[in-house]
Amino acid sequence: MKDFDSLKTQLEQTDFPQVYFFKFIVPNKSDNVARVSALFSSDTKVQMKTSSSDKFISIGVKQVMLSAESIISIYIKASEIEGIISL
Repeated sequence: MKDFDSLKTQLEQTDFPQVYFFKFIVPNKSDNVARVSALFSSDTKVQMKTSSSDKFISIGVKQVMLSAESIISIYIKASEIEGIISL
């Protein structure tokens, strides 16, 4: 599993709550988009853009986060999605 210690250190230097921008790239399969969307609350706006080759989808999400741990928790859950790239 990916080591999130450096990210946690960076996040702990900022104030919470804060709006945090998540960006993921996933293979263009409908279940991948649904699984990423499920990581966030239902009222969160999810922006999607398909790659020019139509093989991947870029997913951007802005959400108010309450702590560094809550952000890392989303990255850990996202890492279980096959083929996902977290930016």
